[in-house]
Amino acid sequence: MRLSYKMKKYNLYQIDSFTTEKFTGNPAGVITNAEGLKESDMQMIAREMNNSETAFIFPSNAADHDVQVRFFTPRTEVPMCGHATIAAHYARAIENNLPTTRIIQKVKAGNLPVDIIREDNDYEIVMTQGEIEFATPFGKDITDKICEALKITPDDLLENVPVQIVSTGHSKIMICIKSYGKLKNIEPDYAKLTDISQEVGCNGYFVFTKDTPDPKYFINARMFGPAMGINEDPVNGSSGGALGAYLIKHQLISSEKNQLKFKVRQGFSVGRAGLVEVIMDLDKNGQPLLGKIMGKAVIVFKTTIQI
Repeated sequence: MRLSYKMKKYNLYQIDSFTTEKFTGNPAGVITNAEGLKESDMQMIAREMNNSETAFIFPSNAADHDVQVRFFTPRTEVPMCGHATIAAHYARAIENNLPTTRIIQKVKAGNLPVDIIREDNDYEIVMTQGEIEFATPFGKDITDKICEALKITPDDLLENVPVQIVSTGHSKIMICIKSYGKLKNIEPDYAKLTDISQEVGCNGYFVFTKDTPDPKYFINARMFGPAMGINEDPVNGSSGGALGAYLIKHQLISSEKNQLKFKVRQGFSVGRAGLVEVIMDLDKNGQPLLGKIMGKAVIVFKTTIQI
């Protein structure tokens, strides 16, 4: 006797985040009606899409949030993701013809606000990130290992600025180097970076410089995450709040106001240029309180899958 299974159609998008031009920025998969999918289903869909992350939107199950979102790389689930958050809420806003509004998304990193800003018939998305946490800066041994894996030298690092893990929900190793030319030409040893990730408990290497060929961008950056199955993430949003906090802590940026904004250019090294705007709320002493990232998006395609 053959068994019959009831199958469901799921709305599947491919969305480029931190851009308004298709085939640039950072691509993310999004399923807007994910209720009914098992964890194994989500992992297989993420592997099939083969983006750095795919987002799955579920309805709320409590009064303290509006939607639940889960994020999967081709290899594993992650607690939050910047570009896939932009993509997820862009798709949801388009589907539901939303006005300007604020919602609370429940993610593995906590319950975090997302602002959906309607501009004519398009949207800009602002993602509030989690609590800022600084780990103890790495000593010379680990710093030298990271430099070796990135195929740079310790002399390429900006003086008196430590290599350090910072988190606003999804931790990154912050690595500040002097030269845009050096940044552009980095060709890492991904196996060594993966080994170091296991040693230090952090999967993302955010390498950046204040040296810029274009004054419109304050920071140029690249993000490597081979331990997550992402050799290079074109435009990484979850690093934005961590980067802002790191820049403030190490006096690489300052503001006399209670908020500062700056732009980060990424994706140039892989032909997918994109722009992240970082917004940092500061306390009365000019120290970081809260990080946000803002970005636009564009739908590349929409389809359905049946599972």
